[in-house]
Amino acid sequence: MKFVVQRVTHAQVDIEGKTVGSIDKGFLVLIGIAATDTKQIADKMIKKLIGLRIFDDENDRINLDLATVNGSLLLISQFTLYADCRHGNRPGFTLAGAPDMANELYEYIVSECRKQVPNVQTGSFGADMKVSLLNDGPFTIILDSTEIM
Repeated sequence: MKFVVQRVTHAQVDIEGKTVGSIDKGFLVLIGIAATDTKQIADKMIKKLIGLRIFDDENDRINLDLATVNGSLLLISQFTLYADCRHGNRPGFTLAGAPDMANELYEYIVSECRKQVPNVQTGSFGADMKVSLLNDGPFTIILDSTEIM
């Protein structure tokens, strides 16, 4: 599982010209699910995500977590995080989770995050989405379950 976490001052996702999710201060999270991922892996990734201390404190040190700054989440499913570009110029996606399985895990992640974060917005699994953001910093972190387990 991979999370690309971007600290934002604003982010939104549009589908067919309509905004379906929008946040101000918080994290825009692009979520990639591999064929081998499980709910147990998701739980560890969620814990790491929610606990990230990457907001500035009163001394301009990155020391505060999402809850402390009353931050929000915008969660976007993105299977292309598992693109395999080792051969040729056209990426393969065999490492990504099958759509039914990946959607189930994505919905699980959304549900679990909503238990801990008051404002969780989402895109729509499998949709053609237009995502816009104002990256704060810029500050982007990649969480990879193979590195934090």
